Amino acid sequence: MGGGRTAAGGLGVGLALAALATVVWSGSFVTSRALADSVPPIQHAFWRWLIAIAAVAPFAARQAWRQRALLRRHFGFLVAASLLGVTVYNTLVNQAGVTTTAGNMGMIMAASPVLMAVYERLGGARLGARRVTGMLVACAGVLLLVSGGSLGMDLAVGDLWVIGGAVAFGSYSALLRRRPAEISGLPFLFATFVLGALMLLPVFLVNLVVQGGFEPTAATVSPLLYVGVVSSAVAFFAWNKAISVIGAARAGVVYYLQPVCVALLSFALLGEGMGWLQVMCMALILGGVVLGSAGGK
Repeated sequence: MGGGRTAAGGLGVGLALAALATVVWSGSFVTSRALADSVPPIQHAFWRWLIAIAAVAPFAARQAWRQRALLRRHFGFLVAASLLGVTVYNTLVNQAGVTTTAGNMGMIMAASPVLMAVYERLGGARLGARRVTGMLVACAGVLLLVSGGSLGMDLAVGDLWVIGGAVAFGSYSALLRRRPAEISGLPFLFATFVLGALMLLPVFLVNLVVQGGFEPTAATVSPLLYVGVVSSAVAFFAWNKAISVIGAARAGVVYYLQPVCVALLSFALLGEGMGWLQVMCMALILGGVVLGSAGGK
């Protein structure tokens, strides 16, 4: 009986952490779109990770130094996680913000949980009928929302960049299940941020020479602080911890909430309209999340 309460408590904590990361990341899509005209996407990504490193360093640098032998031993894994989750994923999303809307970015990124579930199934995990059903219901809501209720989809170039970002993020999330247990959460986060920024550095320098820098004003620095501290340091820690507790597939079901959060933020902050189709799709997504994230089979 005590074990049941412990399992339920762990599930609740994992779902809450996944929801926290999802809500925070929803604001990042609005930020990527807002900065698209003032900060080059690659520079946006690079400064984001420098800020994230500065935010995490006081809490993680000493632990990372103590675990340096472990980090060296698992260097290949760290490089793969850094490339997918830091260097590639956010850079593609920032690039997408130049030619597509924040709403489209949030909705298309919601497809990444499908890939997470596929990876888990290929790894031998049993997803259970309830979780698969919830995933399909939420996915149907996302598809209806993206297509505007029609059978066709008019994808912009930016939408294709987001699809690439969704593949990178889904692969990163699945890879986290193989994270060596002996590497603590904060040292892992710090190491991936540093490695990801280092891999992005050559591209950043070329972009700086070609496009020039940007003017550091309140309109550019404030969003960068948000994505660096909140969307990177806080959200990535919460997401990584959620996956270690409840798994990528179940956390991925919660990630379907992202288009709902983006739509609500757009409605509240940008004054964008919300019709019956959006409300119906949100109900489908929320219902699928509740069904797919519940315990049991």
